Amino acid sequence: MELKNIKDTKQLNEELDGLSELLKTVVDEGASLGFLPPLAQEQALTYWQTVLAPDVIFFIAKINQTVAGSIQLHLMTKPNGRHRAEICKLMTHPDFRRHGIGRALMQIAEERAKQENRSLIVLDTREGDPSNQLYKSLDYQEVGKIPAYTISSKGELETTVIYYKLI
Repeated sequence: MELKNIKDTKQLNEELDGLSELLKTVVDEGASLGFLPPLAQEQALTYWQTVLAPDVIFFIAKINQTVAGSIQLHLMTKPNGRHRAEICKLMTHPDFRRHGIGRALMQIAEERAKQENRSLIVLDTREGDPSNQLYKSLDYQEVGKIPAYTISSKGELETTVIYYKLI
């Protein structure tokens, strides 16, 4: 597995097709990432073209030249929040699940957060998703739940779980 920090538009454009396929596949399988299935290819492309920003650190995982997963670390830039970061859009392609990709991406994001002098990481995920097990296994602490936080593809309101970790 190769972990790669995407830092600029050139690197992003080189991975754009694979990233779009990753996002489309996981959303169409029901992942709660802010999109509803079926996700149009154009919508996936548009999303990835807006990801790069000075306060976003973006990693991908590749296996055999295929984008197998991704994660974003959003650095808080407000003066009272420069000690924290947020994990966003952790996803693993279904063909590569259960191979340690999510864990590896979380670990590289945590290491980078430390390098950025962050001492707190926060994240949220849908209640019942397998990601809850991963976060707990990495010592993230559940803060609480927000009911009716997101809408499913079936139009049902679903609960989200908030986690934190001091690093």
